[in-house]
Amino acid sequence: MQLGPVLATVLIVAGAWSLIVWPQFLRRVMTDPRARDANGKATKFLTVHVVLVSISMVLGLATAVIGVAGLLT
Repeated sequence: MQLGPVLATVLIVAGAWSLIVWPQFLRRVMTDPRARDANGKATKFLTVHVVLVSISMVLGLATAVIGVAGLLT
């Protein structure tokens, strides 16, 4: 399957968006009072958000790589 240059660019932009936005979100989550309990231990709130951000960044990177590959072929 061949991607046109416009579709490949959309994939690159979508991937870059994920790689830029999600780390900023995680920084805010980590400073949220719900992220740690009274002993400083990570809560489920933090754990769930770290997993969410990790998966989203992996998918964002894959999206960007597919877009770049689409431009190069």
